[in-house]
Amino acid sequence: MNLETVKAVKELLSTPQNMVIIPHKNPDGDAIGSTLALWHFFKNNGQDATVIVPNDYPKFLKWMPGSDQILNFEKENHQCKDKIENATVVFTLDFNHLGRVGQLEEPLEEAAKKIPFVMIDHHQAPSDYAKIMYSDVEMSSTCQMVYNFIEAVDGVEKITSEMASCLYTGIMTDTGSFKFRSTTGETHRIVADLIDRGAENTEIHHRVFDTNTPARLKLLGVALNNMKILEQFKTAYITLSQDELDAHNYQKGDTEGFVNYGLTLEGINFAVIFIENKEEGIIKISFRSIGDFSVNEFARSHFNGGGHNNAAGGRSEKSLQETALYFESLLKDYKNQLAV
Repeated sequence: MNLETVKAVKELLSTPQNMVIIPHKNPDGDAIGSTLALWHFFKNNGQDATVIVPNDYPKFLKWMPGSDQILNFEKENHQCKDKIENATVVFTLDFNHLGRVGQLEEPLEEAAKKIPFVMIDHHQAPSDYAKIMYSDVEMSSTCQMVYNFIEAVDGVEKITSEMASCLYTGIMTDTGSFKFRSTTGETHRIVADLIDRGAENTEIHHRVFDTNTPARLKLLGVALNNMKILEQFKTAYITLSQDELDAHNYQKGDTEGFVNYGLTLEGINFAVIFIENKEEGIIKISFRSIGDFSVNEFARSHFNGGGHNNAAGGRSEKSLQETALYFESLLKDYKNQLAV
């Protein structure tokens, strides 16, 4: 954080505030971990704060300290709207465009006309809705940025075991258990400090990764059976239809991490998963890559998405089959890039 941003944040926090803290739609470990850690920090320092999620999130994250205090906009609509209308400041975490919050977009746009917004995020191409922006695309995770935020306002010694657990979870999940290129020495130093402050790393890993249901593992089997490998493009992709999800009692978060299996294949640099969502009328897409191939640019150019250089998301309004065929048709233009 630069000195100007730190000064603005300290001035904002110098007086009591009614804070609302919001992650993106379909929040993941980094989104939930960062919002809850910040919520704990503010509550422990006498501020009024509420975390509002646009919609539900996976069960394997609901053990996190403070999770039972989160409000769900889809289920607690009136209460959430009241909180936003009475807020004096809104913190938005792990996203940088209000289009990422689903039905929360309209009330947040109205709030942005009246009160300051603070953005903490590590995705590319931020929009300008926030008065105070802490944006850094080189960061491993928003949780690492929240740690830096707390450090900048002289609050590291106030990090509790609950906060440490939330921050560790977000860093762990957004770095692929510390294997992605965005994981730096500083990331590991922060993680070490979080463990010293009470984050039980073995238990956290168990709670996130070792609570599968038989249905989820069978769905993984379907996904792997559906995988198509395009060796000439060093690409592998998975498709999952709504019928396949329904047949395996799909629960939110069940497909988390499936896309990464393609990258475990020798010689594959680009992995994708296409998941049919009939309720929303779209195909949800996750992109992953190894090396310099930018899935962020690919997603922005062709699938109304974006994210990071090696991890991004997108969507398609075509059918599942049409989307996969369209995707394959694009690859010839990227053959040279994918060959590196």
